[in-house]
Amino acid sequence: MKKTIYPTTLFLVLFLFQSAHLNLEWGFFGHRLINRMAVFTLPPGMMIFYKKNIEYVSDHAVDPDKRRYATKHEAVRHYIDLDIWGEYPFENFPRTQIGALMKYTDVFVIDKQNDTTLVLGNELRIDEDKFFIKFRYQENKEVVIPKKKFQSFFYNNILAKYYDDVWELDLDSFQLYFDEFFPTSNGYKVIAEDKFSEYGVLPFHLMRMQNKLTKAFENKDAKSILRISADYGHYIGDAHVPLHTTENYNGQLTNQIGIHAFWESRIPELFAEEEYDFFVGKAEYVENKVDYFWDIILTSHQLVDSVLLIEADMVKAFPEDKQFCFDNRNDLTVRTQCRAFAEAYSDRMQGMVEERMTSSVYSLGSLWYTAWVDAGQPDLADLGNEELTEREKKELEELNNSVRSGDIKGREH
Repeated sequence: MKKTIYPTTLFLVLFLFQSAHLNLEWGFFGHRLINRMAVFTLPPGMMIFYKKNIEYVSDHAVDPDKRRYATKHEAVRHYIDLDIWGEYPFENFPRTQIGALMKYTDVFVIDKQNDTTLVLGNELRIDEDKFFIKFRYQENKEVVIPKKKFQSFFYNNILAKYYDDVWELDLDSFQLYFDEFFPTSNGYKVIAEDKFSEYGVLPFHLMRMQNKLTKAFENKDAKSILRISADYGHYIGDAHVPLHTTENYNGQLTNQIGIHAFWESRIPELFAEEEYDFFVGKAEYVENKVDYFWDIILTSHQLVDSVLLIEADMVKAFPEDKQFCFDNRNDLTVRTQCRAFAEAYSDRMQGMVEERMTSSVYSLGSLWYTAWVDAGQPDLADLGNEELTEREKKELEELNNSVRSGDIKGREH
């Protein structure tokens, strides 16, 4: 029977579609599949534990998306807007979080008259070499600060406060590091302002996850291994998505709104299980993690233009009435791209979505394996699939309640 879609109903359908799909990287389906297939890349010493817990690792692959509804600090972990920082290969953008903080954090001294002076900031940076950084201080004064001293200050005073709303620093600590360069006898407060994190910290968060997983293996903490492994898979999947590396993350700058969900949700949901080859080989040890993360990110970013330009061409060339259809999702009728249109777009991209998805599987397995090796290859055979505690069940329910509220904290992608 043909259904009649009335305007009010159509508005609701579109709203539900956008809420359910535009905000989910790889879609719930894609993230779960990536984590599940990564288990089969592991060596026997890991496989027995991960296969025993494959449902947990798969089901909880979507937890980082859920946390975007619960905390404002989550969203920036899913992306990095590389085009904000120049052009490929972005050689001047630091490859570590502490390096980015050192370069893109402004530090102000506020004196007793409430006058504010910028004392450290990228716009004041005149020159930099292997050992020293030269800053312009006030009008006719330059200061040269040893890079090790500068880095130590950021490790001890900035990185430790990373999730604070305002970075108000200890004046005595600032004087300890910099009083010989910046007289602060009239100061009473030091404030730091982060200039880069709002544009995404994905590659830096990958390093954090790698370290956390290694520590969990060292402690043979089964719950932590599973929880971190599941979360890690989400972020690795995100890193393989081109639109997670650009300011134009949903085509909003090129009149292509909705392309994000089209590329990473609709296409894999239609074709992954039927057509994609997930036999990616055995996991391998990753020697240089930072380079490995950045290779993933930069490869994704090189595909951004193709993702956008091919879709724009397809919209012009494909019959307009064949581009969108109504489909049933979770007992809801939603407006989404027609299968033929999605297939034509996928074909024009020459298997790009499959390549990035299967590459996610291989990378994730290799990084799980690397963490295990770095932890000394602990015996996992005696680790079980422990039940959630009452506290953990409550935390999970609170997370799910946050999702039901429908209010993402931070930007959508």
